[in-house]
Amino acid sequence: MTHKIEITDTLDLHTFRPEDVEEIVEEYLYQCHKRKFRVARIIHGKGIGVQRQTVRAILAQSSYVESYTDGPDWGSTAVFLKTRG
Repeated sequence: MTHKIEITDTLDLHTFRPEDVEEIVEEYLYQCHKRKFRVARIIHGKGIGVQRQTVRAILAQSSYVESYTDGPDWGSTAVFLKTRG
């Protein structure tokens, strides 16, 4: 499924279906890297942690991600992007 989203330093996953999250996050990371963002925030929500787990599994495998940590609130993850590679 194709989604059109504005690429900013924050991606809120609340508006997407869980089965689309992997594709959306991967494309978002690519677009952030292409735009030379250094930091991004992915809002996955608090819940029971399923979405958080999915997002972090994607981040752990991404060649665009240098590191990640808990965001400024419990329902998000701060992503530090590589400047090259």
